[in-house]
Amino acid sequence: MAVVSGCLWLCTIEAPLTDGVAVSGVQPADQNWAWWPLLPLYPFGHKRTLRRELVPGQIWSFEQLQGVFFVAVPIRMTAVKLKTGLLLYAPVAATSECIALVRELEAEHGPVLSIVHPTSSGLEHKVGVPAMARAFPTADVWVTPGQWSFPLPLPLSWLGFPAQRTKVLFDDGVPHGDELHWERLGPLPLGPGPFCEATVLHHTSGTLLCTDGLIAVSERWPELLDLDPKPLLYHGRNDGTEPMDDCPQRRLRGWKRLVLFATCLKPQAVDQVWRRFPFRWRSGWEQDFAAISRDGQLRVAPILEDLVFPRQRPLMGQWLRRIAQLPVQQLVPAHFDAPIACTPSQLSALADAWEQQDQPAAELQDRAFLRSFNHQVERFGLVPKP
Repeated sequence: MAVVSGCLWLCTIEAPLTDGVAVSGVQPADQNWAWWPLLPLYPFGHKRTLRRELVPGQIWSFEQLQGVFFVAVPIRMTAVKLKTGLLLYAPVAATSECIALVRELEAEHGPVLSIVHPTSSGLEHKVGVPAMARAFPTADVWVTPGQWSFPLPLPLSWLGFPAQRTKVLFDDGVPHGDELHWERLGPLPLGPGPFCEATVLHHTSGTLLCTDGLIAVSERWPELLDLDPKPLLYHGRNDGTEPMDDCPQRRLRGWKRLVLFATCLKPQAVDQVWRRFPFRWRSGWEQDFAAISRDGQLRVAPILEDLVFPRQRPLMGQWLRRIAQLPVQQLVPAHFDAPIACTPSQLSALADAWEQQDQPAAELQDRAFLRSFNHQVERFGLVPKP
């Protein structure tokens, strides 16, 4: 049995509908991901990778889909140009296609010097690190403090991390400190292990990289879903008898519903109907999306707010205050929109709202399941109480 670290939501998984069509000359075999059983999420063993240039000549994203029940949203690795090479932040699945796209950057900007696993609790970010480290055998591997595994506490080397090249951020220093500024969010206890996230500012571009702490969600669905629109079309239906015909209205409707699932796990406007169609939506769900998205504004991820930070809420506010002191121009998180225009004054305002616990009533209703789940795991002693 594979033993891995982080939080894994156990869900029934449907068979994928992807057809393996190659994109831009890439063969379907180049998109195979042999390690998918470690984290069996859609689209399972077939991972398309979309590379986007976020800051010309300096910052690139590598995006892949992941999800359950076609609640599929992109997960993002970010490549940063340094003086003599590249840094990879939050690795994704190291498919042949993904590695080839990184090699193209290496040919122009120099070798991969550092690979950073920036979280101690995000299994979806951890599972791709060992394969990425093997693909770039001269790169140092950096991890956040407090790495843990479940159900058995195993050393990182047993999980595929190269022992001779793996270093712990902050404990063993930080990589490329003359070009990058590192900040730590956490640690705070979660029960099996701590939550800790390493965020980093690239001085030259003013780009702040984070993993799960902050997000922004707009009405524009990710470009990656244009390559595989089935999740949008699946959730864009109002009834299980509707065909998955493609049109912009159905894509937009599907995207909004995907966001509600991905951020709230069980939106209040959805009914479970385990027959011909697993989800039925009540009226008002579009207002729920508007409350969660806040017109694309930067925000703390609801899952973190309700499942992680109830135990030590001040830590998030303190981190926001620290990064508000930096010359931030844009933010690149590992999920949802990127890049996001971001200023120190916006971060300060977000810290104010966080400390005042300013939350719209409509959003609180949508997040009732998250808060209920948190109370249950506290009651059973699986995580510490505040």
